[in-house]
Amino acid sequence: MNVQVINEARETLREVDLPDTVFATPYRRDMIHEVVVNYMANQRLGTHSTKRRGEVSGSGKKVWKQKGTGRARMGTIRSPLWYHGGITFGPKPRDYSYSVPRKVRRGAMRSLLSERIRRGSLAVIESLTVDEPRTKTFIAKYGRFLDGYKTILFVDEEVDEAPRLAGRNLPGVTLTRLGELNIYDLALYEMVVFTEPAILKLAEVLKP
Repeated sequence: MNVQVINEARETLREVDLPDTVFATPYRRDMIHEVVVNYMANQRLGTHSTKRRGEVSGSGKKVWKQKGTGRARMGTIRSPLWYHGGITFGPKPRDYSYSVPRKVRRGAMRSLLSERIRRGSLAVIESLTVDEPRTKTFIAKYGRFLDGYKTILFVDEEVDEAPRLAGRNLPGVTLTRLGELNIYDLALYEMVVFTEPAILKLAEVLKP
């Protein structure tokens, strides 16, 4: 799999050879879906909580006598049937996280990267640098990549402070280091731009 390495003006500089076992694999929508759902579940805090009938405030005294009033029998004002009573089967704090096999995670990443290359929504640039940490400087250098896309993700081995500060005010633009790349971001953004060192290192990591 040969992929073009381009500069800031989107001019071809050279081609880089990427392994077909990583960037030319079949599209597995089921596998990608499984890993994305797993990632989203692992991000949940699970801090939701409701009070059940044993936890709400209120007396436990019987509201009125059992018989002779003509009303329905009622034992306590903390019943779920009453206003301000307990919640029936309400959520309690819990851990939503679970794991999927590493082979599945890496297989989903390979499948999504391959599909992005086939659709032309993945680009490789030589480097990700700016002279000064200003938004205007970032737009002047990488503005051609922003045309036609609402969201774009730049991935480098390590994101320097200057480009990070320069690009953080642009809506829909995110800069991330390779170690923090995840399947959710890779599926979310319309365009993904890797630096050459980052894509080569990723290819080594994802080799089956």
